[in-house]
Amino acid sequence: MSSSTSSSEQAARAAKWTGFTGAFLGTAALIAAAFLTAAFLIDPYDSGRSPLKLKEGVRPQGPRTALASRGRDPNFTGAIFGNSHVQLISPEELRARTGIPFVSLIAPATQPRETFATIDWFLRHHLTAPPKAIVVGIDNYWCTANPALPNEKPFPFWLLSRSLSDYVGGLMRFDLLEELPRRISYLTSRKAERARPDGYWDYEAGYGVQGYGTDPEIIARLQKPIEAGGGNVDGPFPAATGLEELMKAAPETALILLRPPVYATALSKPGTRDAAADAACRKAFADLAARRPRTALVDWRVDRPELRDPSLFFDHSHYRQPIARMVEADIAEAIGKLN
Repeated sequence: MSSSTSSSEQAARAAKWTGFTGAFLGTAALIAAAFLTAAFLIDPYDSGRSPLKLKEGVRPQGPRTALASRGRDPNFTGAIFGNSHVQLISPEELRARTGIPFVSLIAPATQPRETFATIDWFLRHHLTAPPKAIVVGIDNYWCTANPALPNEKPFPFWLLSRSLSDYVGGLMRFDLLEELPRRISYLTSRKAERARPDGYWDYEAGYGVQGYGTDPEIIARLQKPIEAGGGNVDGPFPAATGLEELMKAAPETALILLRPPVYATALSKPGTRDAAADAACRKAFADLAARRPRTALVDWRVDRPELRDPSLFFDHSHYRQPIARMVEADIAEAIGKLN
């Protein structure tokens, strides 16, 4: 009798736990579904996927998550891509010089793989009116021989993905618990500040507070030679191949391949393996420019007086505004010749 009672009690307890587990999982699934539905409709980063008509733009935030909003903005028919090595190239200055409304779609510490995703997003959202010009910063990251084009820092590939399932899966993120209330505040408030639509971000103030440009020890680092040729002497150069393939979607768009300035001590010494690697990488992109119509290579990675002035650099690869203005002039001239 006691054995039978014990078995019945165990069965009852098991049934209760099974019911509790089922209810818990069901509730969790409903909460997750509700969260994803709300996130999809509210469109936290203004990707344009929501069926609702929402306020344009996003609140002030880092460029990685703001790329989706800026990259689909039809007001811009020109774009700048790359990392902090082209961050000071001003969309306003390029517009003044070319008449083309530019947007800066840079993200610091990014490499070719992230740039490809961003270019693809921009092109997909400018099918009706093909972009007039694209500027791509080609630094030593673009010289890799690795066909996987690995990236070192986190990047929201899901946000720019062609796959809706990738996007929806990406919305299931802990940080969206904080972002959704901010997004709602931005959408509902008339006084909410909007992130700069053209994406320009002047890094000079940030470097200044760290002592760059004033600290003698930091300034002295500029005089120490470094190797920055990329290390790839024999090829292949999959970033050049990938960019050429990607730009087949926009054959009428002017493409400017910019080798951004570096301080003189980061220029390769003639006769070294570093110089051979730099030359090989340059040739890969020069050949691309020669093959593809409406393409030009603007090369600032050459010895010139401005690159020997330490007051114009914060470190070996981050220059200051006066050089940015000269680079913009060369970009505009190249676009003018292509047009």
